[in-house]
Amino acid sequence: MFSIVHQIEQGMFLRTLGGQDLEGPILWLHGLGESGLCFERVVQHPSLAGWRHVIPDLPGYGRSAWPSRPIALPDLASRLAGWISSRSEQPAVVVGHSMGGVLGLLMADRHPSCVRALLNIDGNITLDDCRYSGAAARWDLDDFVRSGFDHMRDEIYRDGLDDPAHRGYYASLRLADPRVFHQHSRDLVALSAAGSLARRLAAVPVPSRYMAGEPGGASPRSVEALQAAGVPRSTVTPSGHWPFIDQPEAFAHVLHGFLQGLQAS
Repeated sequence: MFSIVHQIEQGMFLRTLGGQDLEGPILWLHGLGESGLCFERVVQHPSLAGWRHVIPDLPGYGRSAWPSRPIALPDLASRLAGWISSRSEQPAVVVGHSMGGVLGLLMADRHPSCVRALLNIDGNITLDDCRYSGAAARWDLDDFVRSGFDHMRDEIYRDGLDDPAHRGYYASLRLADPRVFHQHSRDLVALSAAGSLARRLAAVPVPSRYMAGEPGGASPRSVEALQAAGVPRSTVTPSGHWPFIDQPEAFAHVLHGFLQGLQAS
């Protein structure tokens, strides 16, 4: 039985689970304002025990240091790809949630040699998915740092009174760098507004799948874009934006099936 090991690597707080003798790694990438803490329960699901799990807090989030300057998402994707290569790991199965799904797409698109496969969980596809990023991007940076981020966290705190996923999200937001959150919000809005993320996901040269929580996950407009692009898709119901928290058993079942397909290919 493995336990989660905590360490610091290349300035990131890192959780690892499982030894080098296991299949892997699975690289878990959290969403905007989140931290790797959101994955700690699901990675310990018995159906995932045969895999090694690597779970960073991205720079500026969770227990990782706040960078001197925010790192734009395309540059962060390149940095993550270089980091995985420097660890002498096999290419990673990237499991990315929300912003993490976009990062996984950028990694698979630009650095496919580092990515074995991609499971994109409710990652941004169209502007309709930019609930929090869109709200943050409308603020001027100085005003967001001064008061906008506190205003947003207060709203999420109220949402968390009735929703465990938002309670966890609020806890992570208390540790997030507002400058990084604002930069990544603007990046997500720009990438979503381009209207090409579904087609780019369909075109990545590695096995990929999109997982959507339903009814509270990916927007109908994004589901239509994914269908039009021919992206393989799974749904977890009933679920909101965090299916691995809302429905951990159903989520683990879908992920396990995806991983089995990789082992058989």
